Amino acid sequence: MKKPWSGRFKEKTADIVEKYTESISFDKRLWKQDIEGSIAHAKMLAKQGIISDSDLKEILIGLTEIYREIEDGKFKFDIKLEDIHMHIEAALIKKIGEAGSKLHTARSRNDQVSLDLRLYLKEEIREIIALLLKIEFIFTEVAEKHLTIVMPGYTHLQRAQPVLLSHHLMAYAHMFDRDRMRLQDTLKRLDVSPLGACALAGTSLNIDRKYVSEILDFHSVSQNSIDSVSDRDFAIEFLSNSAILMMHISRLAEELILWSTEEFSFIELPDAFTTGSSIMPQKKNPDVLELMRGKTGRIYGNLISLLTTMKGLPLSYNRDMQEDKEPIFDTVDTLKMTLNVIIELLPNIIFNSKRMAETVQEGFLTATDIAEYLVRKGLPFRMAHELTGKMVRYCIDNNKRFKDLTLEEYKNFSTLFSEDIYNYVDPFDSINSKRSEGGTARELVIQQISQFRRKLQEL
Repeated sequence: MKKPWSGRFKEKTADIVEKYTESISFDKRLWKQDIEGSIAHAKMLAKQGIISDSDLKEILIGLTEIYREIEDGKFKFDIKLEDIHMHIEAALIKKIGEAGSKLHTARSRNDQVSLDLRLYLKEEIREIIALLLKIEFIFTEVAEKHLTIVMPGYTHLQRAQPVLLSHHLMAYAHMFDRDRMRLQDTLKRLDVSPLGACALAGTSLNIDRKYVSEILDFHSVSQNSIDSVSDRDFAIEFLSNSAILMMHISRLAEELILWSTEEFSFIELPDAFTTGSSIMPQKKNPDVLELMRGKTGRIYGNLISLLTTMKGLPLSYNRDMQEDKEPIFDTVDTLKMTLNVIIELLPNIIFNSKRMAETVQEGFLTATDIAEYLVRKGLPFRMAHELTGKMVRYCIDNNKRFKDLTLEEYKNFSTLFSEDIYNYVDPFDSINSKRSEGGTARELVIQQISQFRRKLQEL
């Protein structure tokens, strides 16, 4: 097949080069965006009198036929045509002849591929945002359903202070909310049309870039033609946001894996989201959650891949940038599948409230409450902290818990203790005393869930 640049060359491209340089095996995924951009471009060329109305009519008919052929799986792809842009252009010329040869006027594959990627990511990011909204709603529903369950809050994976399970779950809701906002913010910088920048310098032809951007529903047009074709920061930003989102997913997965172990026994995972062992009949493995952890590294790799590709490129376009698409496609696919799994998994997790309540009673989780009790009685916090630490040591040595100590034993540590100390050593009382803004007191968690849900509904 004849290359668009064949006039300059004496020899045909080597077969090994055809195989090495082709991108149609993966960028054919952009066919809808490429046709959409081509239709807008053709309409602009006709509006500006660069091509005739009859040329436009033929081009639109041809592109519509190509669209249907690809959609129906009847379109034939050939690595000799390298990429999706050349495939569609060659097919159009074959269908309609000379009019098809006019479509590439005032554009280059350089601005064309940037346009296609932006159109693709705009659509995919909106779908990911919609999935995140679903997940945030599910977290509020699960949290509201379990407002009476208490559990140990952890630091350093050691039991620290009692909290409501709902409060713990809402922490993830807030993480995913920030992930969603980051993606929405990325859409603002993504929503810029590069078409008309051509190869790198623009064009001497009288084009109307704003007209094209309006047809394609872009907010604005790019202001520097070199920048338009030579950067992929919008794609890197998407990959960066995706890496942060997958980090949050991995943390959630890790906790659910831990909680499902017999050592924790905090949750029961649904059978439909676990697997068994080929040799040990008793096993129920959290493979789905483990894969979420594993795929996080994959998304990190995609981010590093594109950052590394771009880091040494001089302006403007370089063929290295062909390597941008596979990390983007893989990230989109992995992320959407993972989010859909979470949407189905979360509502079906069973929480073991009895086991969680048992663990709250162990490990001196209300030690800070005792220290704060002494602070309210006038003792400086550092002295209260040290004294409470001695009480913990005493309880360990004597196999007692705070609630087992007599008032006399309390007074042996400080005369500031009185009968009301027993109102501060119970985990349930501890939780409801945490009334500082954002705290784990039940009334505040109810308020937090309500406010969070109201915000989502407004969106």
